[in-house]
Amino acid sequence: MSTAEGSRADAPDSELLLRRVLDLVNDAPRMPLSSTIRVERDEVVSLLDEAVERLPDELREARWLLREREEYLAKAEREAEEILGVARERAERIVQRSELVREAQRTARRILEEANDEARRLRHEAEDYCDQKLAQFEIVLERTTKTVKAGRAKLQVTTLPEGRHGVLGDDDGLGTGEVFFDQDN
Repeated sequence: MSTAEGSRADAPDSELLLRRVLDLVNDAPRMPLSSTIRVERDEVVSLLDEAVERLPDELREARWLLREREEYLAKAEREAEEILGVARERAERIVQRSELVREAQRTARRILEEANDEARRLRHEAEDYCDQKLAQFEIVLERTTKTVKAGRAKLQVTTLPEGRHGVLGDDDGLGTGEVFFDQDN
């Protein structure tokens, strides 16, 4: 840093120099019997020159600060957009997951209902099949029962040829000539 720049850094800024000029003008003595003021021309010109010299540096600094501020704001805005983008993506994933869960639950309910319907249908078919087989078995049993009853009925009353006696014999006291076959004896 040069001595001119060093002395500028230590010297007051343009605004302060302009305020000193205003104070000089405001505090300047008035000319007798007039509204005109008397100001030291060299002092005012010197202060104004120094303020003018400092203005470009300060303007550059102000522009640099404005540019830096704009860059910072742009960077902050980009970061905010990135954060919002990530948040949107995450929200979408959450929504998709919850939608997937809902879809999976709907599918599970549908499959369960179909399985229950299929189980009911199979149970009814099995019951119908068993009923048919039992009905056929009942018919066979009824026929068998009829055959057994007919055979028993046939066995209950049989006539023996003359000269032969049944199990009970002639002394049974029936005197009918018929003999009963008692299968329990």
